Amino acid sequence: MNPCYDDLLFLPHPRSMNRRPMPRIGRAAQFAPFAALSGYDDAVQETARLTDCRTEPDTEQLALMNEKIHALLEIIRDQPQITITYFEPDSRKSGGAYLNVTGRIRRVDDVNRQIILTDRTVIAMDSICEIDCSLIP
Repeated sequence: MNPCYDDLLFLPHPRSMNRRPMPRIGRAAQFAPFAALSGYDDAVQETARLTDCRTEPDTEQLALMNEKIHALLEIIRDQPQITITYFEPDSRKSGGAYLNVTGRIRRVDDVNRQIILTDRTVIAMDSICEIDCSLIP
């Protein structure tokens, strides 16, 4: 009763009368790999991303930084071009990165302890490591 494989081997392939055949790209997509653990690759990349530890300045460095900021306040009307190195904390993990930004000072906010540049970049004074300006020693 059961037909053997040899009987079925050379029969024509059945085609549906009601549906069009699936395009090759659609058939290939059925067998494409998928991520069983969605977000796992992102978590691995985030863990592998390196951050720097912040080094705390000593009292001598803090005094020098205060002198430079006061010198900048005296020449702020000239809008001198400065380069500031500061520490930006990472929002996702401990540590952060040291960044350099070059620009012109717009104003110094003593209340919020921020330096605001003309391009609207806001830098917290507590995170500044170095200030370079040709107009101050």
